[in-house]
Amino acid sequence: MPTVVLPDGSSRDYEGAVSVADIAASIGAGLARAALAGRVDGELVDTSFVVENDCELAIITARDTDGLEVLRHSCAHLMAQAVQRLFPEAQVTVGPVVEDGFFYDFAYERPFTPEDLEKIEAKMREIVSENLPVERSVMSRDDAIATFEGMGEKYKVDIIKSIPGDEALSFYRQGDFIDLCRGPHVPETGKFKAFKLTSVAGAYWRGDASNEMLQRVHGTAWGDKKDLEQYLQRLEEAEKRDHRKIGKKLSLFHFQEEAPGMVFWHPKGWAVYQVIQHYMQKLQQDNGYQEIRTPQLVDYSLWERSGHADKFAEQMFSVESDSRLYAIKPMNCPCHVQVFNQGLRSYRDLPLRLAEFGSCHRYEPSGSMHGLMRVRSFTQDDGHIFCPESSIQDEVAIFMELLFGVYKDFGFDDIILRLSTRPEMRVGSDELWDKSELALKQALNSSGLPWELLPGEGAFYGPKIEFSLKDCMGRIQQCGTIQVDFSMPERLGAQYVAEDGSRQTPVMLHRAILGSFERFIGVLIEHYAGAMPVWLAPEQVVIMNITDKQAEYCESVQKTLANKGFRASADLRNEKVGFKIREHTIAKTPFMLVAGDREVETGSVSVRTREGVDLGSMPVDAFVEHLSAAVARLGRTEAN
Repeated sequence: MPTVVLPDGSSRDYEGAVSVADIAASIGAGLARAALAGRVDGELVDTSFVVENDCELAIITARDTDGLEVLRHSCAHLMAQAVQRLFPEAQVTVGPVVEDGFFYDFAYERPFTPEDLEKIEAKMREIVSENLPVERSVMSRDDAIATFEGMGEKYKVDIIKSIPGDEALSFYRQGDFIDLCRGPHVPETGKFKAFKLTSVAGAYWRGDASNEMLQRVHGTAWGDKKDLEQYLQRLEEAEKRDHRKIGKKLSLFHFQEEAPGMVFWHPKGWAVYQVIQHYMQKLQQDNGYQEIRTPQLVDYSLWERSGHADKFAEQMFSVESDSRLYAIKPMNCPCHVQVFNQGLRSYRDLPLRLAEFGSCHRYEPSGSMHGLMRVRSFTQDDGHIFCPESSIQDEVAIFMELLFGVYKDFGFDDIILRLSTRPEMRVGSDELWDKSELALKQALNSSGLPWELLPGEGAFYGPKIEFSLKDCMGRIQQCGTIQVDFSMPERLGAQYVAEDGSRQTPVMLHRAILGSFERFIGVLIEHYAGAMPVWLAPEQVVIMNITDKQAEYCESVQKTLANKGFRASADLRNEKVGFKIREHTIAKTPFMLVAGDREVETGSVSVRTREGVDLGSMPVDAFVEHLSAAVARLGRTEAN
């Protein structure tokens, strides 16, 4: 007779084995209708799962994060079933859940069109109305291969053959559709209340450009129509804020086929980049970092000794010259160890904090690149702290305080902390990993801040804390990181003389605050919709004349502002001032100054903001004070 403990602490006894669905029904009819899955002793299961022993149980609905994932994963199957009903020759490949939705890749003779998406969505609604039961089954690998070979599903056969081990596999069937899947899934197709197909694009099979092109259909699913409508509104807003569109409109940067995944910075975009770099340089200097520069091209043997060649080779560019194989550095850490190794270090030299705005190159598949957000050539605000094991928690705490201050300066207050632990492919002993993970857990707990655990998501050389910020649309952007590494310094021979005279290997803390400059600038562009805070704006002020008589005065004001370190220009075109104001408002220039005869006579300027606020006329010196205050606020609001 199992006893089931519910999330509120209450318990229920049942006379015999009972399904999750029946338990939900015994609690209430409303809960039974809403149930999508269950969580039994921490494990997510189908509502058909039978409870035979005492356990803790939570009924999962669309109000839960887990429930939304189950709903979206199941909606991917719904979409695949609709595609195959409409296009019987289409083959299904993979269909995972992604942030806020799902996708499924299909092999078909031609690209799907927007009209096809409308038909697929309509067919999905038909299948929802059929309220087909979704049933789990288990098959041996041989039976599964025979089943899908008989269906002509060569991709599914390929997937099954590539799964390691020999245990039986689970499948889910709904009507005439069956797919390989771990689950769980909704109990019947009638559970879908609100979904929408959002886009279609090409994607290579297994992400390899040498493989055939598939059709990737994206969609989203929500618990009700209101949530769906709000999400679609956010999508529309995100489309308006797309950094690629704004970057082109404001002439910040561009990409072209001759250098795939590599940025061509325009003067205005490079101005933003340099402001950020100069800010980070001063910040790091003020906090005990020494800036260095290391080579772009390094003999491949160093990457073999560091472990990158074994664990990271597919993402590395290499080149052969003078009968030697080199790698274009994908990261800076092995080179920083080489700087540490020059001369014998003492415990008095530690912690040694090295920083580099290191240019790195990594191979990203062509289908995965996305403007500034994912590139092949990028620069990191990279840093490495060499310290004794006893200093790890202190150094992590110092870094976290620094990081939160930086994020506030850029206008971000909502920060999410996650601890990523040891992955399957890693270097170093379990003992070292135990010490590394414990040190980061203790540092997080000491901070008093909430944090999440990401099992298996650490780097191959050590666990890490990831710092993700929320932008103005609530999207989570992972930027900063700090990682504990016992292995690489040892592999590369780093040592220092301890207080007792013994030779010891330092711990290496890998850290970045912004991460990739390129990606961080992309985040900023979308967060501010191109209207950067005054301190970051590529052009902070433009002064405009009304007639040619004020041209000389405007030039003198521009020089005054430029000599004080402001990014200012003069627009002396023979155009109406209203036209100029509209152009510079569209260009997101924070302040627009207008000078007519009265301003020339009084040594003043008429000030207008890009938001359309008329600040009236003020002496040039008064405007300089106003501008200085706006720059000094950085991206901080009054609240932070």
